[in-house]
Amino acid sequence: MSGLRIRLLAPIAAAVLAGCSFIPTYERPAAPVATAFPYPSATEGAPARSLDWQRFFTDERLRGLIGTALSSNRDLRVAVLNIEQARAQYDIRRADRYPTVGAGVNASRAPNPVTGDQVSSFQAGLAFTAWEIDFFGRIASLSQAALAQYLATEEGRKAAQIALVGSVANAWLALVADEELLALTQQTLATRQESLRLVKLRFDNGVSSELDLRLAQSLAETARAALAQGQRQRAADLNALALLVGQPLPPDFQTGTTMAAITLPDVPAGVPSDVLVSRPDVRQAEQLLVAANANIGAARAAFFPRITLTAQAGRASNQLSGLFDGGGSWAYTIAPSLLLPIFDAGRNQAGLASANVSRDIAVAQYERAIQTAFREVSDALAGRATLTEQLEAQTNVAQAETIRAKLSQMRFDAGVASTLDLLDAQRSLFTAQQAEIQTRLARLQNQVLLYRALGGGWTESAASP
Repeated sequence: MSGLRIRLLAPIAAAVLAGCSFIPTYERPAAPVATAFPYPSATEGAPARSLDWQRFFTDERLRGLIGTALSSNRDLRVAVLNIEQARAQYDIRRADRYPTVGAGVNASRAPNPVTGDQVSSFQAGLAFTAWEIDFFGRIASLSQAALAQYLATEEGRKAAQIALVGSVANAWLALVADEELLALTQQTLATRQESLRLVKLRFDNGVSSELDLRLAQSLAETARAALAQGQRQRAADLNALALLVGQPLPPDFQTGTTMAAITLPDVPAGVPSDVLVSRPDVRQAEQLLVAANANIGAARAAFFPRITLTAQAGRASNQLSGLFDGGGSWAYTIAPSLLLPIFDAGRNQAGLASANVSRDIAVAQYERAIQTAFREVSDALAGRATLTEQLEAQTNVAQAETIRAKLSQMRFDAGVASTLDLLDAQRSLFTAQQAEIQTRLARLQNQVLLYRALGGGWTESAASP
């Protein structure tokens, strides 16, 4: 009978010694989004998450700026430091599972309980104090939560890099558009100033009316105001790019390209489930959910006894000199303790309730991250479906206005068209050319947005230095 009892109790004892866990079984929440994106995407091409930013962006100057930003941007540097801090916190939690051993020297003086004489006692040796034996998995749960938080910061760093790559690219594209708009505005201003000179000359000779003069003057001043606005916008975009790059840019910085010369590859969107795999911010939210789930296990374990062990082994002597000259003797102490919570004014219950609420908050934040990712991809796909058609139409408008302006100039030179007709054609042409540049910028930036929304911009081979 005793042998059978031993065989039955052995597995139970082994399970207790190995520790148990009160962490709830983790189940990934269902994605609260549709099973397909509402707009079509490309059917061919490399997925964004496997397409390095060096291959997505082909302009050498832009790639140089992105490389500098990855090594100098302060926000990304903070994200990297957060990883190191989280790793240190995880190491601290993991170290709590093992005893801390140190060299200890103790001295005491107390009356002998028999004779009443004062007795001195000295001890020196190795000791560890209040080591918690993790029978119920409290420390293991806290360690698992710290590990999940560390992994979350790593995903956060990847998300920060993706955002940085996309922001640098969009700021650079905005500068390209600024340069084209400034060149167009300067050309338009020169044309309008020449028109104003001719109209004033005709007005002075009584050929044109004051209405023609004031309209020419208004158009020239409008172009001058647009030039000042464009210069201010370029300066602001240049400052924004310098902040992203992490270091000042040369005062004479030029992108050296045009909007029409820039081509970006189209990337397929796939299905929403791919976004969950490829977006680091979604994975970061899930790791935080795992951490919150593990904290519930620690809060549950707080209801059970906490067993700690204090021990010391070394030499003991009634005289301090006896510890080191052989006059002492070997001694050891072992002091286990068990603390079972009986009354804590509801502290443990409140801790468990707080852990459960934190888990529910993490679930909501995880679902929110999925919904945000779905919306960003959907917005980019909507732009892809319409901006190409819009750009084609706007290009046709600009071409039509260019021909109209030339014909109006020819008719005006031949004395058939009025000054008002010529000035109106020049005004419409300037507006159409501005709109074409801005639409081309919006289309390129939308391609960057789609690449970023699908998790592009970070891979192991393209990790920041």
